Amino acid sequence: MNRTEQGMPAQSATADREIVISRVIDAPRELVFEAFTEVRHLSRWWGPEGFTTTTRFFEFRVDGEWDFVMHGPDGTDYQEWITWTEIVPSGRIAWLHGESRDDPNAFESMLTFEPAGDETRIEMRTVFPTKELRDEAVDKYHAIEGGQQTLSNLVAYVTEIVRKRAES
Repeated sequence: MNRTEQGMPAQSATADREIVISRVIDAPRELVFEAFTEVRHLSRWWGPEGFTTTTRFFEFRVDGEWDFVMHGPDGTDYQEWITWTEIVPSGRIAWLHGESRDDPNAFESMLTFEPAGDETRIEMRTVFPTKELRDEAVDKYHAIEGGQQTLSNLVAYVTEIVRKRAES
């Protein structure tokens, strides 16, 4: 961790443009990573409460793309596009996320998977191009609550997989 001369933690240069959300999931890291990297899983849990996802194209590899539509509970469709920029199996995934491939307001996200005994700690760090875009995502699109709900959906989905495997 960076520290200032007074010994206090240094603030990140991107702190005013970031959203950071973390959760602990009672499941092995490999399973949590799989749930986030295979479209057969993603379409079952991705998005905030009440949203569903339709995938048009999915290729999980560096420079691969995920082209999808998130369907809001009010019937609104949100065009989404992700390109994967870094993949470290079971450890880290980074991506660029926007409405389309050439979206000038696309933001960067990184998800890390840390083992915590039999559990997995995940942290999603999102960095927007500007503070104003971050504030708009928080105020207009409820990005913090939506991110927390999305990770809660992941927790519920993975927990169900673990439960079913234990019963088999």
